[in-house]
Amino acid sequence: MIDHPAFPAEAWCLRETSLDLDTLRQTESLFALSNGHIGWRGNLDEGEPHGLPGCYLNGCHERWPIRYPEFGYGLPEYGQSVINVTNGKLIRLLVDDEPFDVRYGDLRSHERVLDFRAGTLARVAEWASPAGRAVRVRSTRLASLTQRAVAAICYEVEPLDAPADFVVQSELVANELPQGEGAGDPRGWHMPQSALRGESHAGADGRALLVHSTQLSNLRVAAAFAHVVAGPPGTRQETESTADVARLTVSASLKPGQRLSVVKFVGYGWSSVRSLPALRDQVQAALMTAAQTGWPGLLAQQQAFLAEFWHRADVELDGDPELQQAIRFGLFHVLQAGARAETQPIPAKGLTGPGYDGHAFWDTEMFVLPMLTLTHPDAAADELRWRHSTLAQARDRARQLGLRGAAFPWRTIDGTESSAYWPAGIAAFHVNAGIADAVIRYVDVTGDARFEADPGLELLVETARLWQSLGHHATGGEFRIDGVTGPDEYSAVADNNVYTNLMAQHNLQAAADAARRHWAQASALGVSSAEIAAWQRAAAAMAIPYDDQLGVHPQAEGFTAHEVWDFARTSAAQYPLLRHFPYFDLYRKQVVKQADLVLAMQHRPEAFTAAQKARNFAYYERLTVRDSSLSAATQSVIAAEIGQLDLAYDYLAESALIDLDDTERNVADGLHLAALAGAWTAAVAGFGGLRSRYGKLTFAPRLPAPIARLTFTVSFRGQQLRTEVTATTATYALEAGPPVVVGHHGREFTLTAGKPVTLDLPPAAAQPRLSQPAGREPVSRSGAGPQPGQGSAAHGPAGPNVPTGFSPRP
Repeated sequence: MIDHPAFPAEAWCLRETSLDLDTLRQTESLFALSNGHIGWRGNLDEGEPHGLPGCYLNGCHERWPIRYPEFGYGLPEYGQSVINVTNGKLIRLLVDDEPFDVRYGDLRSHERVLDFRAGTLARVAEWASPAGRAVRVRSTRLASLTQRAVAAICYEVEPLDAPADFVVQSELVANELPQGEGAGDPRGWHMPQSALRGESHAGADGRALLVHSTQLSNLRVAAAFAHVVAGPPGTRQETESTADVARLTVSASLKPGQRLSVVKFVGYGWSSVRSLPALRDQVQAALMTAAQTGWPGLLAQQQAFLAEFWHRADVELDGDPELQQAIRFGLFHVLQAGARAETQPIPAKGLTGPGYDGHAFWDTEMFVLPMLTLTHPDAAADELRWRHSTLAQARDRARQLGLRGAAFPWRTIDGTESSAYWPAGIAAFHVNAGIADAVIRYVDVTGDARFEADPGLELLVETARLWQSLGHHATGGEFRIDGVTGPDEYSAVADNNVYTNLMAQHNLQAAADAARRHWAQASALGVSSAEIAAWQRAAAAMAIPYDDQLGVHPQAEGFTAHEVWDFARTSAAQYPLLRHFPYFDLYRKQVVKQADLVLAMQHRPEAFTAAQKARNFAYYERLTVRDSSLSAATQSVIAAEIGQLDLAYDYLAESALIDLDDTERNVADGLHLAALAGAWTAAVAGFGGLRSRYGKLTFAPRLPAPIARLTFTVSFRGQQLRTEVTATTATYALEAGPPVVVGHHGREFTLTAGKPVTLDLPPAAAQPRLSQPAGREPVSRSGAGPQPGQGSAAHGPAGPNVPTGFSPRP
C-alpha cells in the first residue's frame, strides 16, 4: 500500500503535494500519460531519480526465445515483451552549473497534478541549489488525444531571489535500460536488454530525429523533437545528435521576474513494413502539424476531447469523495489506453508500465470493452478490429491444435501466442467466446450493422467453428466441452466449465443469427445452412452441470466433489496462494482465485433464476480468495443484484482503489486497467442495475446507505441516456433523438427526449452479510461488515467438500 499523505480526495484530479522518493516507481504509474499509441510513465522531467523509466509505443515489442526444460508440441517458441522506446520526456536543468536534482540542495515545495479534464500532468517545484540559488520549475506535459503521434511538454524556469545562469537540455535518449525485472512473480515482466540498434540520426536548429530497429521482431522505431524557445535577449541554442542521443541545449541568464520557456513537441512512429525514409517523414510531418497547432492549441484540443468524453461517460457519486475520485481516475486511464489505439491491442497495463510484458489478455474484451462500448464506442470497435487483423495467426494456431476456426491467444502483443504455461493459458479457450461476446455487445449497443457484417461476422463465424470442433456430442446427445480452463486460474483442464460452456453457447447462437442476417457475406466465408444448423444443435444441447444435492451450479463438472481448501490453516502471509502453494494442490481443491461461475451469472444472466443466483453467490463467496484483481468488480455486480448492497459497496471500493492504494503491491509495474474499468461496471451495472441485452437497456438500481446519489450517462444507439439514482427514486433522461424503450425493475416504459421520468425504487429486504474465507474479507467501507482478519464466521470446512455455513438443499 502506498503510504502517501499527498493524495487529497479531489473530484477531478490526482494531486501529489510532496515528493516521496521511496514511492517513485508507484507514482510513475499513477501519473502516466497515454493516448493509446504513445505511453509516458510519470517520471520526473530531469530523468533522475527514477523508479522505472518508461516510454512505450502500443504494439512495439521485441521477441525472445522461450527456454523449456522439456519442450512439448504446440508450445510457443518465442515470447514478446513491450520495449522501452526512445525517451522523449527528458529535460535536464542546470542552475549556475549545478544540476537540478531533488536529492540535493533544498526541495522547498513540490506538487504534481494529473488533471482528468485537461488531460495533462502538471508539476511545480521550488528548489534551492547547494549553493543557495532558489528557482521555480514548472512543467506541463500531455499525450495528445487528437494528434495520435504527438506528445508535448511546456517547461518553464525562473530565478526567485537572485540572477542566475540557466542551461536547459532537452533530449531524446534510446536504450535507456530499466532497473530490475518482475522475475519471481508471474504478474511481472521480462524486458529484453539492448533492444534497439541505431539506424539513423540527425539534428539541427532545435529539431532532431533518431531511428532505431529491434533485433528479432524487425520493427523500425522513429522519434523526433522540435522546440519553441522563449527567453530574454542573449538566449542561445545548440542542437546535436548521436546514434542514441539527440539534444537541444538552451542557455540564458535570468533575473528575478524573467522566465525561460521551452515547448517541446515529440513525434513517434513505428512500423514492421515502412522504410526508413517513409517513417522519418511520417514523424516529421506529425511534428509539423503539432508545431502549427502550437502549445495552446494542443491544450485546447485536449480539453475539448475530454469535455466530450466526460459528457458521455461521467459517473457522479455523492457520499464518498475518495471513491468519486477513484472512479474518475479509472475512467481517465481506461480512456487513455484505448482512445487512439487504432487497430492495436489494449494491454492489461495499458501503456503505464511493463507489467505482464505489455500483453493483452481476455481482460480487455470482458472487463475493459463493456465500459468503452457504453462510453466511447469507437475505441471498442477499434480494439475488435485489432483482433480481426490477427485472424490469420488465430487460424494458424487452431490448425496447429487440430481444430477448426480461430484460436486466439491467451496473451499476446502481435496476435501470436506467448503463454508458456498451457494449463492456465493455452487451455483457456474462453478467450475466444469473450471476443465474440464483445462483438455481440458492441453491435447490440451501437446498432452498427456495417461492423457486424464485416469484421464482426467473421469473428463470430471463426470462433463458432472453434467451439464446434473443440466440443462433441456425447452418447446422450449433450454437447460437451472437455479439458479446458475457465476464468478461475486455481482450477485447470476441467470438463464442462459452466462459464465457458454458457459463453460458447451464446457465441454459437449469435454466429448463426448473424450469418442469417448477412447471408451473402456468410456465404463468402464458406458458411452453409448445414453448418449453421450444427451450431444451433450444439448450442441447444450445451452441457450445463448442476449439483442437485447442494442446489448450486458447480464451477465445472465435479468441482463440488473436490475437497475444500483449508482456509483456517492458511495465513494472511500466504496470499496470493500461487506464490506459496503448488498449482497441483490448488487444482484439486475447492478454492477460487477469481470469480468464474459468478462471472457467468453476470454475462449470461438469463441462464440462471434469481434463486439460483443468490444460492450460487453464497456458495462461491465462501471459496473465493480474490488473488486476482479481476474478481472484486464481478462480485460487486452480483452482490448488488441479489441485495447484498454493503458487500457490493466494499467490493466496488476494492476494485476502484486497487492502484491508488496499491493493494496488490505491484502498481509499480503499471495500472490494473481491467479492475479500473470493472469499478465503472460495479457502479453502473451493480448499483445502477444496468443490463444491455437484445437491443434494450434495463435498470434495477439500488444504493447502499453511504451513497446518497449515483448519476451516470451511457451511449446507446447514438443517444445519451442519463440516470440519476437516490435512496428512493430513479430518474431517467434522454438527451435527444427518437424515443427509447427502457426497463425499470421489470417494468418497461418509453423514454422521450426532454421528458425525464422518475420512478420509485422497490424496497430491498435486509439480508445477513455473507462470509468469505478467513482473512479474505473485503475492507468494510460502511462499517457493516468485519475488517480483514477479523473473520465473519468459522471457516474450517463443514465437511470434506462443503464450505462452512453452506447447507445442502433439503
